[in-house]
Amino acid sequence: MCNLYRMTKAPAEIARLFGARGGEGANFAAEVYPGYPGLVVAEGAARVMTWGFPLALKGKNGQPLRPKPVNNAREDKLGTGFWRPSFERRRCLIPVTAWAEAEGIKGQMTRTWYSLAGEDLFAVAGLWRPTEEWGEAYSMVMVDGCPQIAEVHDRMPVVLARESWEQWLSGTPAEAFAQCRTCPSKLDVDRTAERWGAGRPAAKTG
Repeated sequence: MCNLYRMTKAPAEIARLFGARGGEGANFAAEVYPGYPGLVVAEGAARVMTWGFPLALKGKNGQPLRPKPVNNAREDKLGTGFWRPSFERRRCLIPVTAWAEAEGIKGQMTRTWYSLAGEDLFAVAGLWRPTEEWGEAYSMVMVDGCPQIAEVHDRMPVVLARESWEQWLSGTPAEAFAQCRTCPSKLDVDRTAERWGAGRPAAKTG
């Protein structure tokens, strides 16, 4: 599952590329982690939201703990209660430059980056909803991985072709679900020496 991605385009450029309003003054890091802000296109606007739907947790004695960001939604779970309202009514596009997966043995994992060959930006299928905890939040939709990533992970984000953007955003649930398929396009793979946890910001407490 994707727990880190890059989005290196300026907000104004994203708004232009996606034919969206807004984006001015958007504040987010080039590398986006669960629980932190990222830019999405929803309801015709480029908007900053928190990556991950909050999942309420309790400690051993029943005390409330800081919510966990659920940042990935499996396509075979979109009809369940946690995801269904957002899938039916609040779908979004997530602009992505590349996403990373952890590769290697535990304790020595490195980042392997995947991007769409020949493209410096692409869109991933997303869901969003308002939350009491973090304001507006979004999550990526995941499907079975393609052969190029099979040795690293068995799942990958839904990479949407440009001609499918409007169908994902405005189509019926059945039409949108038909877009939840493994990407057939060639991926560029960048295996780096970067340690998986390097540069990760401290956990948010808000």
